[in-house]
Amino acid sequence: MNRTVLSRRVLAGVAIAALALAGCSSKGDTTTDPSASADASGLASLSGELKASGASFPNTYYQEVILSLKDAAPNFKVTYNSIGSGAGKKEYGSGLVDFAGTDSTVKDTDGVAAGSYLYIPTVAAPITVSYNLKGVDKLQLSPVTLAKIFQREIKTWNAPEIVADNPGVTLPATAISVAHRSDGSGTTNNFTKYLAAAAADAWKLGSGDTVAWPADTQAGAKNTGVAQLIKAADGGIGYVDLSDAKDSGLAFAAIKNKDGQYVLPTLEGATAALAGAEVKDDLTFNPLNAAGAATYPITAPTYLLVKPKYGDPKKAELVKAFVKYVLTDGKAIAAEVNYAVLPTELQAKALAQLDKVS
Repeated sequence: MNRTVLSRRVLAGVAIAALALAGCSSKGDTTTDPSASADASGLASLSGELKASGASFPNTYYQEVILSLKDAAPNFKVTYNSIGSGAGKKEYGSGLVDFAGTDSTVKDTDGVAAGSYLYIPTVAAPITVSYNLKGVDKLQLSPVTLAKIFQREIKTWNAPEIVADNPGVTLPATAISVAHRSDGSGTTNNFTKYLAAAAADAWKLGSGDTVAWPADTQAGAKNTGVAQLIKAADGGIGYVDLSDAKDSGLAFAAIKNKDGQYVLPTLEGATAALAGAEVKDDLTFNPLNAAGAATYPITAPTYLLVKPKYGDPKKAELVKAFVKYVLTDGKAIAAEVNYAVLPTELQAKALAQLDKVS
């Protein structure tokens, strides 16, 4: 079954079930599940339009949720334009969108005024190190080796460092072709933050939405553009979110984590990384290079930027309704499209953060 169709059916079923339960439950019923705070019975009455833009990393999830929302709220239109975290933050700061998606925190250079936003974490997912290497269907990479590949200190697949990471694997002398993002990207930010943390002595390019990649690398727009570059080159390698990597049919490497275990990018590995992440007061958190034998070390969070106060009360109502839907009913399809849901405690904090919006 088509993934989109399946996702919409699942989420529509959740919304319908919630409606039925709302009609049957007594006023005395209580629950500790934060998902129960979703006002499913009010969705059908919502009408209006919201515009958003930003990170491509969570785009698949947001598009699926938007499609599914149409079944529950046919008069409520939400558009999300996947243009990258950097461009999304700039559009938010310029007042061009009602909310924005970002995988990186706001910096002074992003054009977003202090006090004009709240972070709402939504989901998390692995950033894969995807590759295309004929005859090699299993690959392991340590952080230092990974750092040297991406800053072009290692240029062939049979380099001693890669061979040492892969005992028993026959690696060809194929040239390595490195692909990275051309746009300001939270995926780039998290990938380079991981290398700066896990391979501190080897990584020299710093971290951020953009970095000064070596001249002999290739750049693609959004996660999908990087995936296309990898797929087009025998010997290609790049960083791509799990959902787009799977959709593109790419192979991905197992990455050596902080506990010395080589772990493939999976939702289980991402969930393990989330469990140990420290959450700040503003609800930003960092699961990168988390400890634990089962953790996938390049696990990235993603957020929505929303205004603490909207000039139009109707707009505030719609933003809160949509984001609550993302956090509650919407999470039913997260795993289906390769995203990990937030831990229950963090989800509750995100809903409480959303309650501050007026």
